[in-house]
Amino acid sequence: MSILPVNLSNVTVEKRGKRIIGPVSMELPGGGLTIVLGPNGAGKTTLLRTMHGIERISGGDVRWQVSRREAELHQSFVFQTPIIMRRSVLDNIAYPLHLRGHPRKASRQQAEDWAQRIGLGDALERPATVLSGGERQKLALARALIIKPDIVFLDEPTANLDGSAMRDIEQLVQDAHESGMTIVLATHNLGQARRLGKEVIYIQDGVIQERSSAKAFFAGPEDAGAAAFINGDIV
Repeated sequence: MSILPVNLSNVTVEKRGKRIIGPVSMELPGGGLTIVLGPNGAGKTTLLRTMHGIERISGGDVRWQVSRREAELHQSFVFQTPIIMRRSVLDNIAYPLHLRGHPRKASRQQAEDWAQRIGLGDALERPATVLSGGERQKLALARALIIKPDIVFLDEPTANLDGSAMRDIEQLVQDAHESGMTIVLATHNLGQARRLGKEVIYIQDGVIQERSSAKAFFAGPEDAGAAAFINGDIV
């Protein structure tokens, strides 16, 4: 049974008396590749963290089709600055399988397979902390995908990477989507949104201003702020 769709009902997040997002009401079905687009500080990261369950909400409700505990086991999150443990490349990638009680030998074999896919097959026993920025992000993505989650949240996964590393990450994302995973990717990179997106959620000032297919959005958004944003204006 899939954990999707996930439903947000009148969700708000406030910090130090300031509203960061909301109210947000939406349903996210399975199978999509959704781009959460908007300027810096719009609330993209907070929206992803809220759906994933790592942001304390101030009001409203987030509901999956299963219990919260079950939902946690079948989703992954990749941060803009990846979390790298002081372990080998192999053990970093295998870690989510260890947490779920998978046999050690099988976990390490799957991790080795993923390391080969992301170009780190020759670095299995290297400390992951010495990897470059692009390598770290690919490791984080492999670690997120190894559990074959129903949904993966990606927060600006290529924000600090060069073109080559960006292409590699985007290909991994595309492959994951084509394998059946639901992808939610936050970015302010319009080129990336055009290349990957099937659906766009445009958020500004913590409020979802527009939601449509990527084709319709880039053909001409209805929201004035969204139109200004894709035109390159300051919003």
